[in-house]
Amino acid sequence: MRLPGFARSGGGYLWRGSSAMWLRLHLNEVGPLVSLLALSTLGYGFFALAREVGEGSTAALDRKILLALRNPADLSDPIGPPWLEEMMRDITGWGSVVTIVFLTAAAVVYLALSNRRRVAVFVLAAVGGGELVSTVLKLFYHRPRPDLVPHGMEVFTASFPSGHAMMSAIAYLTLATLLARVERRRRVKALLLVLGISMTVAVGISRLYLGVHWPSDVVAGWCVGAAWAALCWFVALQLQRRGEVEDPDPTPATQADGAGTGVTG
Repeated sequence: MRLPGFARSGGGYLWRGSSAMWLRLHLNEVGPLVSLLALSTLGYGFFALAREVGEGSTAALDRKILLALRNPADLSDPIGPPWLEEMMRDITGWGSVVTIVFLTAAAVVYLALSNRRRVAVFVLAAVGGGELVSTVLKLFYHRPRPDLVPHGMEVFTASFPSGHAMMSAIAYLTLATLLARVERRRRVKALLLVLGISMTVAVGISRLYLGVHWPSDVVAGWCVGAAWAALCWFVALQLQRRGEVEDPDPTPATQADGAGTGVTG
């Protein structure tokens, strides 16, 4: 049974209106609540882990995991073929200062050229602020590097929390969430988020494999980095709601109006 034309058009207006309302609620209510929940949970996890590390409760598990990644007959030899160790050195470079600075600069330039200059400034502040937090935490806790196994590369800073794990989480998760908001295609959004999470996890694993961090260092770095990314996401949503940063995704109603009037973005 075909509905009258006015009924079909009315249904279309109702659908667009409900979609716009859902998006508004999602951005203004659900998004901030989820980001704050993640921030509080991850923040609590970090401080709880720091307390356990200070009491020595993680020492046995830390040692067990590091030794499991080494040849029992030769602790200087990580498990697996030689190419795996070389690959892990390459992966750990994803969390280096040089790589993070380069990728952040590239993202900032991309956003600026896309006429999203305020988002570009926000990305720069988010990653730069995360680097400052990482430095302060390392200086505060000043945990020595593992001496259980030989290191697979040179290290120069304190061990807790892992700077590579933390900065990769801050940079890649923050960039992934913000760029996913800029991108309108769902498949590309999903790809950006998967890449951000995968690179963050891979960097942390590489630090364990190379013996330059205790497992608790890496988990702590992930907690702080993800908590910082959640905080940045919350701030970005608030700034977007106030119109202080560009709205990267037009509402469904706006898209429909543009399509109906022949206006393109």
